[in-house]
Amino acid sequence: MITAEGLTKRFGEKTAVDRLDFTVHPGRVTGFLGPNGAGKSTTMRMIVGLDRPTVGGVTVNGRRYAEHRAPLHEVGALLDAKAVHTGRTAENHLLALAATHRIGRQRVREVIELTGLESVARKRVGGFSLGMGQRLGIAAALLGDPATLILDEPVNGLDPEGVLWVRRLVRDLAAEGRTIFLSSHLMSEMSLTADHLIVLGKGRIITDAPVADVIAGGTRARVLVRSPRASQLADLLAGPDVTVMRAESGVLEVTGLDAPAIGDLAARHSLAIHELTPKNASLEEAYMALTADAVEYRTEALR
Repeated sequence: MITAEGLTKRFGEKTAVDRLDFTVHPGRVTGFLGPNGAGKSTTMRMIVGLDRPTVGGVTVNGRRYAEHRAPLHEVGALLDAKAVHTGRTAENHLLALAATHRIGRQRVREVIELTGLESVARKRVGGFSLGMGQRLGIAAALLGDPATLILDEPVNGLDPEGVLWVRRLVRDLAAEGRTIFLSSHLMSEMSLTADHLIVLGKGRIITDAPVADVIAGGTRARVLVRSPRASQLADLLAGPDVTVMRAESGVLEVTGLDAPAIGDLAARHSLAIHELTPKNASLEEAYMALTADAVEYRTEALR
């Protein structure tokens, strides 16, 4: 379990993390989201003792990271896959980490096999692709068989098979009762992986809720309607709580009415409907709505 209370970090006059209170519970995957500059990396660094809080504190499994006698057995972290000695082989890198906690060679072999590094285990890390570097970072995080796992952008650089592997891995570990805390900018992947979300914006928590609640609270369900008399139907559907968008010729996207209500209205006016499809709201849409006022670096669309 990870518990933050009043967690604050200032760099000079800039407040990067502002009075965070949250708990990452075991037995589920908790996603950590936010725009660039929101304070996610700083928060993760404070959890594992790489940055000292200005005010407040954070504990892992009931203690500050520095208070754990054998931290690799308590928490495994992947914060920067490039933070390795590039002249070492993958195997030697893991053996060096293992030696700090008297972890045997058998466990090193296990994590190499688990992460798919067998074919490159004796190659120098400096020649690794981004994806293989990520796998090595995950192997290092798993080395001590920890109860808590913190992964910052773990699927960065991985191919589709690797992304699916990470998804299954963290969900299986959560099912074992471990605490899983991971960040990602891939909303589609987070929606498939996470059970719960903590979203930061400008150093503060915007929301801390189950994924389904975040999506439901940040978006409105839509219905795709295809009709040869779309213009007439659009006029009939218009109302104070209904939004009708013309997606293309003969196609409408309706927000504020469900499919049965639209179908009944069309039937009453003898209007043919060729398609009536509810469209599920997405985490990406909910995230964009939540963080609209918290984006530090904003871009403009090409005209």
